[in-house]
Amino acid sequence: MTASLRHDAETILLQLGVPAAQITGGNRAVRSPIDGSVIAHVHDTTADAAHQAIASAHTAFQAWRNVPAPRRGELIRLFGEELRAHKDGLGRLVSLEVGKITSEGLGEVQEMIDICDFAVGLSRQLYGLTIATERSEHRMMETWHPLGVTGIISAFNFPVAVWSWNAALALVCGNSIVWKPSEKTPLTALATHALLGRAIARFGAVPEGLASVLIGGREVGEALVDHEAVKLVSATGSTRMGREVAPRVAARFARAVLELGGNNAAIVCPTADLDLTLRGVAFAAMGTAGQRCTTLRRLFVHDSVYDQLVPRLRQAYGSVKIGNPLETGTLIGPLIDAAAFTAMQAALAECRSAGGTVTGGARMHEAAHPDAYYVQPALVEMPGQTGPVLRETFAPILYVIRYTDFETALALHNDVPQGLSSSIFTNDLREAEAFLSARGSDCGIANVNIGPSGAEIGGAFGGEKETGGGRESGSDAWKAYMRRATNTINYGRTLPLAQGVTFDVG
Repeated sequence: MTASLRHDAETILLQLGVPAAQITGGNRAVRSPIDGSVIAHVHDTTADAAHQAIASAHTAFQAWRNVPAPRRGELIRLFGEELRAHKDGLGRLVSLEVGKITSEGLGEVQEMIDICDFAVGLSRQLYGLTIATERSEHRMMETWHPLGVTGIISAFNFPVAVWSWNAALALVCGNSIVWKPSEKTPLTALATHALLGRAIARFGAVPEGLASVLIGGREVGEALVDHEAVKLVSATGSTRMGREVAPRVAARFARAVLELGGNNAAIVCPTADLDLTLRGVAFAAMGTAGQRCTTLRRLFVHDSVYDQLVPRLRQAYGSVKIGNPLETGTLIGPLIDAAAFTAMQAALAECRSAGGTVTGGARMHEAAHPDAYYVQPALVEMPGQTGPVLRETFAPILYVIRYTDFETALALHNDVPQGLSSSIFTNDLREAEAFLSARGSDCGIANVNIGPSGAEIGGAFGGEKETGGGRESGSDAWKAYMRRATNTINYGRTLPLAQGVTFDVG
């Protein structure tokens, strides 16, 4: 499979417009999790080149901010057209580089297309308010202006979709963008950048340096975080990473949009539709091999339905096809690398020590692919919420806990450091409304009768507590990429002061 994967990746990259020199002869090997083989060698960006890219982005911003917003939206419309034309190729490249099944690879590109459509409409809706003023013959309003260079640090699990959430909004808001993709997934970044380059060529008159990609590890990310010209850093990754990024960005009074860890839970109530619940839980817990920030990791099941639902879950866990994500019928592909597998096994061992009962979790296809890490998804029945249940392990582990009282389950649901996504399965209106109320789920996303994963771009995406508090994608998330000015205009011939203050001179 090794040679065919490399050839497949090279063919797609060349078709999408990535020069051969960018993917050969470099110092950084890129491996496909499908079999662990090297499929390209890319070149790391030097520190000097990174600083030059940021400087060029600042110069580009000074020109781009003067382009009317609907005209900026035209660039994103053209980019969306490129994505539509090359959806199959880019989607397959996502599968090759991340290990996602084919439908999920294509779904990620569709998410990019969707945010482009959203951003094009947004380019004519960057509204400010007209505000009632207490002074006669005055008008008060707010206006929104481009912010500056936007730095985007993305994670491996959604290597292009999350970038697009930020890039599409930042560009229509009048900003330039500098992208530092995960060092594990540089090929999809180079391919996406090439497609954006095609859109730029069709658009014409785009300032040089408007969009750039920096390939590398921690030091490249630090260049974005610390550079004075970068006015917004949008960073997706671990809570540990966020703890380092946030104070460094704050120290220079720039902005941060942080999308960090998730330890997402669902509550299954006595009235839940168990057929619907089974499907919702299965995708949310096993999809993308448990490597979504919104993956379902904790499941609280009421005593009255526990013995009906959990055996069906065990059966579902034992029946899913695990293997090559490019093959028809596969539902679970590989973990990204050996480190992910090691972390999963350590968490399962800790669960057993804590009295948990583990179903699944074993490595698969090791003989055929010794350098790839396929695993059975693990269903872990735990006596309580302790140990690894309180942490996010980026792997397909679902912790199942019994409960008898709704208020107790809700308290356990919220009693973790993370606060990204959440769900309740119920047909009781009171339970559903309580879960969505101020005393209910403390997460940024709260759902009823669907799982916690699979968010649409129309809503703002992000979470609370150690998830970082950032919001991306839909709703009014665009405001993070702009600066607000409050304006007061006096069109009269007198000068009344606010609050009735008098200050007569002359």
